[in-house]
Amino acid sequence: LEPDFGRLWIVHRLDRGTSGVLLLARSADAHRALNAQFEAHAVRKVYHALVSGRPDWTERTLDWPLRPDGDRRHRTVIDARRGKPAVTQVRVLERLAVAALLEARPETGRTHQIRAHLAHAGYPLLGDELYGPGESIGVLARTALHALSIDCTHPITHQPLSIAAPYPEDFSMALAALRSLTL
Repeated sequence: LEPDFGRLWIVHRLDRGTSGVLLLARSADAHRALNAQFEAHAVRKVYHALVSGRPDWTERTLDWPLRPDGDRRHRTVIDARRGKPAVTQVRVLERLAVAALLEARPETGRTHQIRAHLAHAGYPLLGDELYGPGESIGVLARTALHALSIDCTHPITHQPLSIAAPYPEDFSMALAALRSLTL
């Protein structure tokens, strides 16, 4: 993007294999302002996830402290003693035959937060070889996590800013394949 827009600063990045919204700043001042919003927890992020299993709850707060690089596999782990506070609001959007479509709203921004929280709750992401069994849907050869939207305040105009990304084709096809299975 830099040949078209000049120097860019990464504000919000995604794990490898996660699709969706990225947030980049076009100036150092905008970068500082956006980072300050993240630090103040003033940014709202919404993710959609395809998980293994069918939760029997509709909404849940996952509130477990996380410590990055906590084991031999370099995973983020639940650690009540040395972990940092991490909260993810989760809602079931759709229960499928062998999986579920969930909405995750992280209130904090810890490394692999959604992946670690959902795996600890017993609902690992489909295709997640690091935190789950790596079960996947053939058309989706990656972790089944999509950053659907980010809401923040524009760093220059100070107006509300909402950025959304539709599902990519592989995520849509995986969801359709899961919907076609019967109980």
